[in-house]
Amino acid sequence: MPLYEYACQKCDHEFEALVFPGDDAVACPQCEARRVVRRLSVPARPQSEAAAAPTGCDPSLPPCGPACRRFNDRN
Repeated sequence: MPLYEYACQKCDHEFEALVFPGDDAVACPQCEARRVVRRLSVPARPQSEAAAAPTGCDPSLPPCGPACRRFNDRN
């Protein structure tokens, strides 16, 4: 069920639509015309490494679980 971008040829409204398998009748949500053109969608840019999730534990918090590396540091 991909999400596609469309442009209406009647009113020039641009919109996104979730298309289910076998569903080929997409209508403009603004004017309800069925003369729409699917646009080329560009995937989102990956997040930078600076925005990635932290890999280390916060020492001010309790250990995160049995596999926490802080448990291994105590042995």
